[in-house]
Amino acid sequence: MNRRLFIGTMAAVLAPAGAVLSASPAPEKTLISVARSPDCSCCGAWIDHLRESGFTVEETFSDDVDALKDQYAVPQPLRSCHTALVEGYVIEGHVPAEAIRTLLDQNPDALGLAVPGMPIGSPGMEMGDQSEPFEVILWTGTGTNVFARY
Repeated sequence: MNRRLFIGTMAAVLAPAGAVLSASPAPEKTLISVARSPDCSCCGAWIDHLRESGFTVEETFSDDVDALKDQYAVPQPLRSCHTALVEGYVIEGHVPAEAIRTLLDQNPDALGLAVPGMPIGSPGMEMGDQSEPFEVILWTGTGTNVFARY
């Protein structure tokens, strides 16, 4: 078989397969950038939770995460041990990946989500079968609302 005929035949055979493959691209993982202290193991466990939930995590270590919290105007009562950015939203503390996905799906006019403090049983703060109820708080430029309860 000559080269031109072979190439033409292969192109005709593979073109429909290429069209099918390109019609349904693989879903891209959502990138979330996390700033945390290098000494905090619970932050690392929260990052593992995000990765296990399908996020791509870019991790930055800082001895002054408060400067980032100040830059993004995280209210003092909502602050926790690490701060993350995802698709224009600020994520503060041990927010479950499920709540982050819901935020991204709903796309509200808000600044971000927070889990104040470090509640036992929240992602990254697991302690066996111990857990305490906690709230995920949505904050805007004018106030806060409960976004989810766990």
